[in-house]
Amino acid sequence: MKSIRLARLLSCLGFVACAASPLSIHAAQAGARAGMSPQLAIGPKAQLAGAAIPGQSLFTCQVGQSSAVCYDPFQMRTAYGVDQLIGAGYDGTGHTIVIVDAFQSPTLISDVDAFAANYGLPNAAAFLTQVAPDGLTPFDPMDDNMAGWSGEITLDVEWAHAIAPGAKVVLVLAKSNDDNDILSAVKYAVDHDLGDVVSMSFGENESCVDPANIAAYHDVFADATRKSITLFASSGDQGAAQMTCDGESWVRAASSPASDPLVSGVGGTELHAAMYCLSQLGCNPAANPVRGTYAGEIAWNEFGSESTGGGYSVLFDAPPYQKSGVKSTSRAVPDVAYNAAIYHGVLTYWTGHWYLFGGTSAGSPQWAAITAISNQVNGGRLGYLNSAFYKIRQTRPNYAPSFHDITAGDNSVVEADIDGNAVAVAGFAAGDAWDATTGIGSPKSDGLVDRLIHFTSAGDGVAAIATSKPHGHGKPPMPGSMAPH
Repeated sequence: MKSIRLARLLSCLGFVACAASPLSIHAAQAGARAGMSPQLAIGPKAQLAGAAIPGQSLFTCQVGQSSAVCYDPFQMRTAYGVDQLIGAGYDGTGHTIVIVDAFQSPTLISDVDAFAANYGLPNAAAFLTQVAPDGLTPFDPMDDNMAGWSGEITLDVEWAHAIAPGAKVVLVLAKSNDDNDILSAVKYAVDHDLGDVVSMSFGENESCVDPANIAAYHDVFADATRKSITLFASSGDQGAAQMTCDGESWVRAASSPASDPLVSGVGGTELHAAMYCLSQLGCNPAANPVRGTYAGEIAWNEFGSESTGGGYSVLFDAPPYQKSGVKSTSRAVPDVAYNAAIYHGVLTYWTGHWYLFGGTSAGSPQWAAITAISNQVNGGRLGYLNSAFYKIRQTRPNYAPSFHDITAGDNSVVEADIDGNAVAVAGFAAGDAWDATTGIGSPKSDGLVDRLIHFTSAGDGVAAIATSKPHGHGKPPMPGSMAPH
């Protein structure tokens, strides 16, 4: 069974045409040793539309000529209210987003430059720095793990830049996705204070991480919190399921590092927003909403197996900010949400081609970008945000203008074990306010930023550190590795 999945992966990621059906990188690793995975799913290639607008290519999935739907930076900014902030002069200028990933992407600069050129953004030389504190592993395009991380890196950089085009981006590359190597990269970024907000679009079953590493990660996150560095991590792409530690099956579990209370976990939605309406294609712009106009969201769950991560930690108790409104004695994830759907995916230029990308990986860098803009509005780092998120949720007059509350859908999935047997994992339903699929909800950025500034307190991070120590899971240590979400 593993060989079939890997054959699909290599045909898609070996720098040739990707199959029409989407591929979850994490799922494709079933049968391998469990570890940190990139939380992304690669959809089909985007096809050019039969019409364009000055200076910008459009694709069939943007103009109603495809069964798939896709979004560009202008649509995403409109849907989530970022366009109004940028229009007011707030684009992240003066602030830095740190993205932590593994291995490398040899086509990153040319890909980013092509993406930027299509959308009128600064090129890579103007905003991007790459750091490999422990050295780079030579890239092997036939290694499915490295190729998957290449896609993750490209998604993270392009979409952080798309949402906060004035912010700098520092890409910190671990030499592999082994837990210790990822930890070293995160620690380097924090110790050297490389930026104001850190995005981590990867994860693994929290019970598969060596308890010593869980404690070490938490210590680094505590150092970041003391420095007022905001932390985001994607919550997973197989719904309430995570791979077992031997990589042979699936179990209901939360994903680390999103489950750490010092990290803001980002779940996934399926965003419904307006496409481009072009008169040359027979659409009347006067009778249709502006491209990207928000129309609604549901919890992301596609194909029965690709869905937003979410659930309850076995390593961390419920933090104080979740004790009212979240009925659990355990840390619950996610905290917030963002579009993660594949067939409502974001346009990403990778290895010389346009693709639809999905997965909760898409949300973490874009939330980091919104935070960079928030820091600019604030005139300095806001730092730890989870307490402020939940304070906003608890006050309905502030909640409604700040978040889209996603109330439909669930994250139940059916996965395949190493022998090809179906493994059903019951998930959780979306509902009013917080839920274990989409957290508090997705951002209304133009209303959220001022409320984050109002509700964030310098003491929130200190209190969170004091009340969030991990406890052991009673399992023997075993080497683990991160994979992109």
